[in-house]
Amino acid sequence: MRRSSCNGPERSVGSRQHKAGSSQDMAQSSREKILVVQTSFLGDTVLTTPLLFELKRHFPLAELAVLCTPQAKGLLEDNSDIDEIIPYEKRKVGKKWVGLCRKAKELRSRGFTMAISPHKSFTSGLLLFLARIPYRIGFRQSAGWFFYHKRVNRDSTRHDVERNLSLLEALGIDPPYHNPRLRVEAGARTREAVKHLFSSLGIKEDSITFGINPGSVWPTKRWTAEGYAELISHLRRKYRCQILLFGGREDYRVLDTIQQLSGNAGTSLAGRISLRELPSALDWCDVFITNDSGPMHVAVARGIPVVALFCATTPSLGFYPYSAKAVIVEKALPCRPCTSHGGLRCPLGTEACMRLIRAEDVLLGVERLLNGPGPEHSLDQDLHLPQRMIL
Repeated sequence: MRRSSCNGPERSVGSRQHKAGSSQDMAQSSREKILVVQTSFLGDTVLTTPLLFELKRHFPLAELAVLCTPQAKGLLEDNSDIDEIIPYEKRKVGKKWVGLCRKAKELRSRGFTMAISPHKSFTSGLLLFLARIPYRIGFRQSAGWFFYHKRVNRDSTRHDVERNLSLLEALGIDPPYHNPRLRVEAGARTREAVKHLFSSLGIKEDSITFGINPGSVWPTKRWTAEGYAELISHLRRKYRCQILLFGGREDYRVLDTIQQLSGNAGTSLAGRISLRELPSALDWCDVFITNDSGPMHVAVARGIPVVALFCATTPSLGFYPYSAKAVIVEKALPCRPCTSHGGLRCPLGTEACMRLIRAEDVLLGVERLLNGPGPEHSLDQDLHLPQRMIL
């Protein structure tokens, strides 16, 4: 690679020799400064937390920093495994390459000794190269694979939690696939703030409560507002429950539509809670009903039973709710998945994956969770494998 105008000279990655010793050797030989890069979506950030836990466990004296989006920062602020959070607004830094060079210079000044990137983008690899971090670990399938000193195979058949953990192999650590746990913490002050808000909204702690999350970054991952409204009617009639509607400011419109169709049967939290408060708010839910989205993974991290509606995407992509206390509801269609993330519109124009799921189907998923495991449940069931309802 040519010498960069953002950087001092560095020999090409291929010309440098790096050897990873055991985590114990590295932890004892010096105080590591480790940077983990995850600047993708909120859900991807949550799915990186088991990797952060293992890094802190194997490098207890290390300073562990995470480079993430400003939006994801709120989900990490109470995580005791992390010593520093470095926000990176990669989409709003003026000219992209100027912002990239500026961030590389900042990272270089911090003296990181190691960088690990679960994020597969070319830009992430280039950023770490320009930052001249001495030892860089990434996936062999990354677009910028040649920026890394050590590359690990990304197994497409595994859940993304386990794919991220496989990066530990580059450090001579056996990934703990048997019992990883998502970690999104809720601080005492944050819990108290949420309790105060819910009290002001008339939400009671001793009533059965269902959380509903109808939003998603991608429109083709969203079940219909009509479906959610009908589901709320079923839930209210069957359980005499409280309904909490989750969403950000960008979800005002869909939440308003659901409220209108359901006769204002729920309490809208749109714009009322921050991402940092989301885990505490989810703790109030007996079941969380959600599209395939970031809040789905946060609910799993908090141990909340989840009914997940998969429309355009499929569990085979490796981003399903990583919990046995979860039910996936999906319609079997040959066009699924249409893309790896879902898209802005249905390529066929039918929206069949969204419209063919009925409220009665989702209600059945809720009942499965509330009634406990059925006769098909076995004691040796994978603790991270959800049930699937394929319609």
